[in-house]
Amino acid sequence: MSVNRCIYLLSRSHIRYRVCASTAAVANNTSLHPTRRTFEKLSSRHSSSNSSSRPLDTSLFVPLTVKSDEGGDGAIGEELTQPLDKSELLKVLNRFYKRKEMQKLAADQGLDARLFHQAFVSFRKYVLEMNSLNADLHIILNDIICGAGHIDDIFPYYMRHAKQIFPMLDCMDDLRKISDLRVPVNWYPEARAIQRKIVFHAGPTNSGKTYHAIQRFLAAKSGVYCGPLKLLAHEIYEKSNDAGVPCDLVTGEERIFVDSEGRPSGHIASTIEMCSVTTPYEVAVIDEIQMIKDPSRGWAWTRALLGLCAEEIHVCGEAAAVDFVTELMYTTGEEVEVHNYKRLTPFSVSNHAVESLDNLKPGDCIVCFSKNDIYSISRQIEVRGLECAVIYGSLPPGTKLAQAKKFNDPDDPCKILVATDAIGMGLNLSIRRIIFNSLVKPNVNEKGEKELDTISTSQALQIAGRAGRFSSVFKEGEVTTMQRDDLPVLKEILGKPVDPIETAGLHPTAEQIEMFAYHLPQATLSNLIDIFVSLAQVDGLYFVCNIDDFKFLADMIQHIPLNLRSRYVFCTAPINKKQAFVCTSFLKFARQFSRDEPLTFNWVCRHVNWPLAPPKNIKDLVHLEAVHDVLDLYLWLSYRFMDMFPDANLVRDIQKELDGIIQIGVRNITRLIRATEDQPASKETNASVKLPILDSLPLRRGRGSKNQRKEARATDSSLSSRLVRDGLLTKELLQQLQREWVREQSQNGDDSNSANKGKRKKK
Repeated sequence: MSVNRCIYLLSRSHIRYRVCASTAAVANNTSLHPTRRTFEKLSSRHSSSNSSSRPLDTSLFVPLTVKSDEGGDGAIGEELTQPLDKSELLKVLNRFYKRKEMQKLAADQGLDARLFHQAFVSFRKYVLEMNSLNADLHIILNDIICGAGHIDDIFPYYMRHAKQIFPMLDCMDDLRKISDLRVPVNWYPEARAIQRKIVFHAGPTNSGKTYHAIQRFLAAKSGVYCGPLKLLAHEIYEKSNDAGVPCDLVTGEERIFVDSEGRPSGHIASTIEMCSVTTPYEVAVIDEIQMIKDPSRGWAWTRALLGLCAEEIHVCGEAAAVDFVTELMYTTGEEVEVHNYKRLTPFSVSNHAVESLDNLKPGDCIVCFSKNDIYSISRQIEVRGLECAVIYGSLPPGTKLAQAKKFNDPDDPCKILVATDAIGMGLNLSIRRIIFNSLVKPNVNEKGEKELDTISTSQALQIAGRAGRFSSVFKEGEVTTMQRDDLPVLKEILGKPVDPIETAGLHPTAEQIEMFAYHLPQATLSNLIDIFVSLAQVDGLYFVCNIDDFKFLADMIQHIPLNLRSRYVFCTAPINKKQAFVCTSFLKFARQFSRDEPLTFNWVCRHVNWPLAPPKNIKDLVHLEAVHDVLDLYLWLSYRFMDMFPDANLVRDIQKELDGIIQIGVRNITRLIRATEDQPASKETNASVKLPILDSLPLRRGRGSKNQRKEARATDSSLSSRLVRDGLLTKELLQQLQREWVREQSQNGDDSNSANKGKRKKK
């Protein structure tokens, strides 16, 4: 037995115990003297975020498979002792599992109940199914079976196995440090090295706030404009060059240098995601700062606000963001100078709803929240002998501009516009009256869940503000609804103050994920992201942006052999995952890339079946829009992997040609709708052109006030009747939706309802 003890003690000397604990201090810049209110706000945010750490979601930990060590000392254990009795061994292992002391020790090592069980199942399988175990483990188990050892002696070997299948247990401290997002101001040393001047231009839509910021941008020696849309970046690019200030354009899919030799200009107009945080500028303009709270894209505004290396940062947006930006800039030690603006032209809410398309007038814009509503309404307008322009989000930028030009042209017979809320930004439109077709919009919340909820005050003001713009022929704007029941709801929404912004978005960087992958080399990218978000610690001023789209793409290409950096870049591509053709193309691009085969112009043409004919029906139009998105994806990737996507210029040429083909289709959209109606219904057609609202089911209620939820129910009722009337929703499906709504209401009933139910049961 002395030999057994020697081996046992020797093996134990190689096992170390580590208790994971992480502490971090939040550094505050105190070079300024903030107001008492700001200081109290920050103190409460920091204390709340640091005092309560979020429990780790261990369901994200995927156990690895442990292989036997065939070349090890497995046979030595049997030679020194005897073969193990499997039945007795199973009893010993089950006794070990039931010991509370072992579970407590495992918890101290980072194994909660879930991981403890998973690790035990794996350990038991390993011990029972291996032909030969390592000598030290074999001897310990034999001693316990023979009554010469204690059941607790298994624990070091159990923990050694647990750390093999859950390698993150051994590096949890490092992982927590990597995912510590509490002080993002320290991520940008170039910006912290200078004292920046922050100027906030606050005001509603059509107040001239962006105009004043752009004037300072044009007067500077160097500058960068950061906008939320390609259309806005392109507009500033053109305005700057027209004013004699050389300006380059930088978007995800396009680079235009005004210098013939490709030398960069002193001024750049870019989309917010593409701005450089290392290039020094005299002036930077950040447009639509309220989008810093966006669940998906908010991180880009946070990055620009904290990281732009400019002497002056001009921020444009809603007044509801002023307090938050001031609070955020306190953490960088920078003061905020606020300029307030009022709307240049008035707009009023009408006392009467439109109620019928027969009451439309020149300059009217009907705002819908689904493409199917646009198809239906434009068809009904055409039946009345009127011509309308159509604008929605998935149209190419060139087509949107062409439709806007058609609507704005006083000599064009088109005097009605049917659009989604895509008109809220990026387009200058001569609108006299905004007509809300509905006040209910499908949304995606911070958790990535789809909701059907009443539009917010901010959204309503953004859209309503397009009526009676300063530069248009209409000096006053008007806002109303299509349905009479919606009008009092709209008045109440517009009468409320805009909810103040309270948090800014953050997103893990490629460098952070690479460091995670170094510690967890066997984990998939999607799993790495999940673990990162689960471990992430954020200050009370921030939240981690929704990463569902990223994970969707990561899972789609997980089976394709790519290095981590390339895989990460592919997964950040902005694609519409609802379009099957776009997703298929993304997959083919990644597969071709992994084989180190360049995606040439000819390859792309074969893939999209170029050349393409003008659309004959709505299904064809939807497909052409998807092809345009695929070409956008190629151009986006061409600026990240130039050698593998070498024909960007040729692809851009056919994309412009495709934009023209789509414009033809949109100009004749009512004819396409008629052609679609005349076709027999098919599964394929229904899949291509389906109602976005129904795609969102099952839906969750929004988290607004009780009044908002009542408004949503009232509005949903009127929406339902319209959908049934237009043939977009059957009565049977409507009844099913109503039953689901009633069921959800009953599940979330208050205590009084529960008490009433109890009384009925007693009766």
